[in-house]
Amino acid sequence: MRPRTILYTGKGGVGKTSVAAATARRCAADGARTVVISTDPAHSLADALQEPVGGEPTKVGKRLWAQQVEAQEELERHWSAVSEWLGGLLMERGVDRIAAEELTIPPGGEELFSLLRIKRAVESGDYDAVIVDCAPTGETLRLLSFPDAARWWLDKVFGREQSMLAAARPLARMLLDVPLPDEKVMAEVHRLVGSLVEMHELLRDASAVSMRLVMTPDRMVVAEAMRTFTYLNLYGYLTDAVVVNRVFPDELSDGYFGAWHEVQQEQLAFVETGFAPVPVLRAPYFAAEVIGPERLDELARAVFGARAPMDVFHDRLAQELRVDNGGAELRLDLPFARKGDVTLKKIGLELVVRVDGHKRTIVLPSGMAGYKPTSAKLDDGSLVVGFEHG
Repeated sequence: MRPRTILYTGKGGVGKTSVAAATARRCAADGARTVVISTDPAHSLADALQEPVGGEPTKVGKRLWAQQVEAQEELERHWSAVSEWLGGLLMERGVDRIAAEELTIPPGGEELFSLLRIKRAVESGDYDAVIVDCAPTGETLRLLSFPDAARWWLDKVFGREQSMLAAARPLARMLLDVPLPDEKVMAEVHRLVGSLVEMHELLRDASAVSMRLVMTPDRMVVAEAMRTFTYLNLYGYLTDAVVVNRVFPDELSDGYFGAWHEVQQEQLAFVETGFAPVPVLRAPYFAAEVIGPERLDELARAVFGARAPMDVFHDRLAQELRVDNGGAELRLDLPFARKGDVTLKKIGLELVVRVDGHKRTIVLPSGMAGYKPTSAKLDDGSLVVGFEHG
């Protein structure tokens, strides 16, 4: 049986690491063997826990381990042969050594390789709960969203073409002065692509794995979280909760913080409708920095209350998008909506939906820029919106 795996993602500086650490401490206190893994290059997990944390799982409490993934170690583990071949190729073409080493790392590669440590933790059998503090971007998760392309690579690059490369290697060096990759390089790419396919399938196991978005009630932060939410749904990753951190209490509605409190309340209302029906969990703005066991446990109580953090708070995708033959269909979960007037308005990539007086804004993927909404209907607790291109 797979361990319960929860990945926290969100914009940098929203308290994501603290929420992940607080969740892990609560899971361990509830009796689960728990590891909290940080793939964030900022390496703030040790600061949050107030415990030394290494590149391998380090015990930091009863039934609790922590790990800060070292990107360089993961690069050497997954990409050393490719890096050596490509770096040598670049240096032969006059690129200096330092620049060549930097250029051998694919965009997003450090985060990508770091995420593969999740797979190792899940498959180890050592834990009941795996809590992940992801790098501050949803782009990392999108890198794992192309299993079909990865399988195509496996079929094409490692089928007939592999034997052709073996035959072409001496000719390429003699005629073109270009060394083609050897078997070691090809085997490394093969392992990496295979791991990405397996990682994608692991992340899509909604019975055991879910994403949680962390944000503050600030307009730009919420907008980015909504974009990430759309892509997570688009690629089939379950988001079972969102966490709004650093919410001002109502006592600050007057005086110096009054205007700020009012803006936060507006954004909170926007979050409640924009992410519905996914549960919205809240944490207050604490007077002191949330570091160390006591403050992390206080944060966990504020976020989860009497809930068990390992529970799946929402068990289906809130949005599903299908594109086919120049049209598209978007399904939105609206379980409490009744039959009534539905109005649509598309502004750029934002789709504004009004149903029975309720307003909801959905951020569409960039590929939908040329589509316009043409139909909308309520069907079995969902709103189905049709689009046409042009």
